[in-house]
Amino acid sequence: MARSKTGTTKIDPKAVDERLRRALTKLKKEQLVELLVELARNNALVMRTVEANVELEDPPLDELLMTTQEAIEVATYFNRRDVGHNFVYDYLAYEAIERNFLKLIELGGLEKVMELAVELMKLGSYQVSVSDEGLMADDIESCLNVVFAAVRKSKLEKQQVHSWCESLTKADRTRLIGIAHIRELQKLRT
Repeated sequence: MARSKTGTTKIDPKAVDERLRRALTKLKKEQLVELLVELARNNALVMRTVEANVELEDPPLDELLMTTQEAIEVATYFNRRDVGHNFVYDYLAYEAIERNFLKLIELGGLEKVMELAVELMKLGSYQVSVSDEGLMADDIESCLNVVFAAVRKSKLEKQQVHSWCESLTKADRTRLIGIAHIRELQKLRT
């Protein structure tokens, strides 16, 4: 074991991982499943990690809407003390938003997704505007691209698409996120 600058002994993460691995291999499959379910139920990060790596059956529409709203709140959260810095953000939450947007659209919830997209733009563009380099802008645009593509293919009324594009534009504090897609949608529907 190495010593830290304060003179305390540093913990070797590889040794901890190996002890954990040995203990987990002694459990039966059912016990491992129950442990993972409990961890995921009590920790949103664990749940998003599981969802990103395991194909789950689609939840009911209301539950999917709620978990998507929660993912938007988690993804766009930042500590106000970190304003003006490159702060850590939850990119797994952005991945969950994109996945959920796709599922919601497949389930016929495009109009609800459009509302959530405006919320994502509002909160996400604020997060970008207060960060040092706005690294999460690409994640936001990736989520929105799913919605732009669905709106392009939809049979929504011209006025509804224009109104949504206007709402997105107003919500964007950076005036940069998805702007090319927004302009394209406005031209397509004229």
